[in-house]
Formats: sequence, structure tokens, C-alpha cells
Amino acid sequence: MSLPPERKPAVESTGVTAQPRLWYALILGFVGFVTSFGAHIVAVNLPTYAEQIGVGVAVIGFLIAVYDLAEIIAKPLFGALADRRGMKQTMLAGIALFVMASLAYPVIDARLLIVVRFVQGIGAAALSAVSLALIGIYYQDQRGRSYGIYNAIKGAGYVLSPIIGTALVWRSQFAAIFLASAAVGGLAFALTLLLPEPRTRGESAFDDDDDFALSGLANALRQTTLWPWYAVTVVNMFFVGILFGFLPVRVHARDYGPVPTGVLLALAAASYLLIQPLAGVAADRYGANTTVRLGLGLAGLSVIAIPFADGVLLGVVAVLAGIGVGTVWTNTDALVSTLAQRGQMGATMGVAGSFKELGDMLGPLLIGLLSQLFGLTVGFVVCGALGLLVLAKIIRSPLAQVAVTEASLPVDRG
Repeated sequence: MSLPPERKPAVESTGVTAQPRLWYALILGFVGFVTSFGAHIVAVNLPTYAEQIGVGVAVIGFLIAVYDLAEIIAKPLFGALADRRGMKQTMLAGIALFVMASLAYPVIDARLLIVVRFVQGIGAAALSAVSLALIGIYYQDQRGRSYGIYNAIKGAGYVLSPIIGTALVWRSQFAAIFLASAAVGGLAFALTLLLPEPRTRGESAFDDDDDFALSGLANALRQTTLWPWYAVTVVNMFFVGILFGFLPVRVHARDYGPVPTGVLLALAAASYLLIQPLAGVAADRYGANTTVRLGLGLAGLSVIAIPFADGVLLGVVAVLAGIGVGTVWTNTDALVSTLAQRGQMGATMGVAGSFKELGDMLGPLLIGLLSQLFGLTVGFVVCGALGLLVLAKIIRSPLAQVAVTEASLPVDRG
């Protein structure tokens, strides 16, 4: 079956080998690792920072959210820029900015953390949006599996950052986690130099069109089949922001200590990580709609259960939440990349990334404000219930069914 011209895959020729090499995905996954590691090595240690500076949980939520705010603003712009000026060089620029911002924190006033986090977020926007787009470009077949590999490596940042971060803060000081972030970014920069610059057939990756941002973003936003999946992304990342941003606050409030805290957070992140390849294979084989529903539902119920669990049971709940959000994450990435129009992979994945960061920002902000006013239990329960209500609205939408149908159509490679 051939799709209409506007529904053909975003790229027909990547300018690389016909069978993309596995190490492309491994390098891109590590580039994605930079932003997950950099974001959460700081987030899980913000309770310590808050005690040192003398601020409350609302400020913790704001410090988490400002990183996401920067990505919301910058991801679509960098994605569209990459479509016109070159994927590889845009990604390298983002990594370089992230590294410089990370190196700045140890030598400035600690109260300027908000500025550092915003600049880190801008750099992360470029490397995250472009690495996602390149997976869709390099691997036009079995995208679910490819995004599963990418997200598994990227998700390792959620596993390692709590362990490494808490150990560094315990042994050294809070500023040490920024040096670790800079080191990871520097390695990613060196590895990215090995990747080929993809080109589309009949289109230069370095088109001189001056309205690249406006045209690319407008087209991506006008594509109505993507909107249900943008909504799914917002809800899922709402849960992700709460899970990885405020599970550490819950654990800190219970005085678990640095080692149990690191282990518990690593368990939650490991479940998120390990489910990704399996979720991608399941989406390729059975379709994404059912797995997305189950994943979001499991995540929402787990968020509600967090304040009522303790010890081993809290670990089980955290693992279930990680499985839920990880399942949805891979499937939405694959679907959005499949639905992207030709020549707009960067812009489309950038817009999707902005919605992703919107959810990741709203979660910590809302639970932080609710918890400051009414306590952590109310914060978790209200946010979990709100996410489930939005999910119920999304899955009843006829448009969501259309998006799934179109994404599952065979693609004409000719």
C-alpha cells in the first residue's frame, strides 16, 4: 500500500549505508543519556541543596521545572534548525552548551543554580531533539525496536544518576555532580564526531531558507494526526516528572539515608529502562494503542499509591510506575517519527519534545505547590488522579484512533 505523498516517510535516503549500523543507535542513545543523566543527577539531590540554601519543596519543583521550560522553548527551534542547517552540527552545538553550563556551577554563587539549569536545558534541547530525529532517519524500518534501544540507553541515565549523584554528594559536595555531567557530555561530543551527517534525497540538509523555524514548526503543528500523541506525551511526562522528581522528596522525608535512597531510585529507573526494548518490539508487532493505555493507567495508579507505601512495597510501586512510563515513552516516540512529514523530522520531533518537557515541567510544579500547601500525600494523590482523568479523555477521542490507524499503515519504500 502506498501512502499519499504527504504521508510518505520523512526521509527516503539517509546518505548512509542501506542497513544502518547498530553503533549509530548506541551513540545516539548515549547522547540522549547526557540529558537524562544531567537532569536527574541534579533532581534527586535537590533536597540536599534545599537544606543547604534554606528553601522549601516548592522551590525544588521550580528548579526541576526550569530545565524543562528551557527545553520547551528550544526543542522545536533546534529541531527545525537541524532540518535546514545540519543534524550533526546542531547536536554538537547543544552538547557543547550543556558542558559549558555544567562547568560553570562550581565556580559561581550556588544561588544561581536556576540560571545554570536553564542554560543546561537549552543545550539539552538541541542534543535531545536531534538525537531522536536521527534515530527516525537512520532506521526507517522497525522504528519501535530502534527507539527501544535508544531509550534504553538514554534511560540508563535515570538508573545511574541516583547512584552516582548521591554517592558524589555524600563523599564530596553538591557541586561535584555538575563536574560528572560535564564529563559525560564531553564523551558524548567525542562520540558524535563519528556519526555521518544524513541528507535527504533531493533536499539539502543545509537549505538556506530563512524561515526555517516558522515553516517547519507551522507544518508540524498543523498536522492533526499528531495531536493525540502529543497529549499522550504530556500526560506520560507529567507522571515521569513526579516519579523522578518527587519520589526522592518522599524518600528523603522518610529518612532512608543515601544508600537506600540511591537503590530505591535506581530500581524505579531500571524498570523504566528495561521495559523500553520490550515495549518497542510489542508496538511493532501488536500496535501501540493498547500498550499506551495500559502503560499510562499503570503509571497513574502507581503515583497515587506512592505516599501509602513504605519499604519493600514502595520499591514495588516505584518499579510498576517505571514500567508504565517506559512503555508509553518508546511507543509515542516511534509513532510520532512515523507520522512526521518528509523533510520535517527534526521539527516534528522538536515539537514532540516540547510537549514532553511541558508534561515533565507541569508534574513537579503542581505536586510541589500542592505538597507545600497540603503535604506530600495530597500532592501525589491529586496529581495521579488528574493524570488518569486526562487519560480517560484522550483514549475516548476518535482522533486518537485515526492516529493509530495511520501510523500502522505499511510504508511505501519506493
